[in-house]
Amino acid sequence: MDWFFGYIFIGLIVGFIAGMLGIGGGTTLVPLLVFAFTAQSFDSARILHIALGTTITSIIFTSISSVKQHHSRGVVRWDIFKIAAPGLIFGTLLGTFVADFLDSKSLAIFFVLFVYYSSIKLFFDSKNTIKRNLPGHMGLSIAAIVVGIISSLVGAGGGVISIPLMVLCRVPIIQAVGTSAALGFPIAVSGSIGYIYNGLGEPLLPPFSLGYVYIPALLGVIIGTLVTVPFGARVAHNMTGDSLKKIFAILLFFLASKMAWGFFVT
Repeated sequence: MDWFFGYIFIGLIVGFIAGMLGIGGGTTLVPLLVFAFTAQSFDSARILHIALGTTITSIIFTSISSVKQHHSRGVVRWDIFKIAAPGLIFGTLLGTFVADFLDSKSLAIFFVLFVYYSSIKLFFDSKNTIKRNLPGHMGLSIAAIVVGIISSLVGAGGGVISIPLMVLCRVPIIQAVGTSAALGFPIAVSGSIGYIYNGLGEPLLPPFSLGYVYIPALLGVIIGTLVTVPFGARVAHNMTGDSLKKIFAILLFFLASKMAWGFFVT
């Protein structure tokens, strides 16, 4: 029960971030779950797989809650969502099969490097960056497949990638945040299916696991996120986009460093 309340607390933190930044919270949640699972002595060979599977499944619920808040304010670009959704589903499912063949060390290296890159990119993002228009149907579909693959490998809702891409294509930051929340849903649904399927029959998983999804952590995180997502969304509409990005970038950098230390030093 102590750990269950700990998962709720983690969900409170991640839900606020998800609502504020229009992301599923994956890049924040995965390191936190890795810390928790390590403390409980889960098998190290599958800790990151369980963290990724549990995280991407939780994004189903954070995405629904977040997109509801942003849609009510009219900032979700559903035209982008309709084109991108099929590519996101295909790419995410493909990525889960790739992840199943990688060991935790390989996944950790990929995840930490990705988070470092994302945090630096977000923090130093320049307003003078050359902007371009949104690509056509084919370009958006290809981009969606790539976002889906990366999202499944890092357990994220894709916001860390899709938000900068949309801003680069002249989509206002608040619309990019709202649209990213919607894009997280097809990523999460297909990702959870893939991680559950690939983890079925795996002998190194803890009790109460469904494939690579650890049910006690999933339930605790869901409870926490549903409480704080609406508050995060309200904060997002009262802050400048630049401030939001810098706050999140610093948090990402800290979590990546903590996770890298745990995997490769201790």
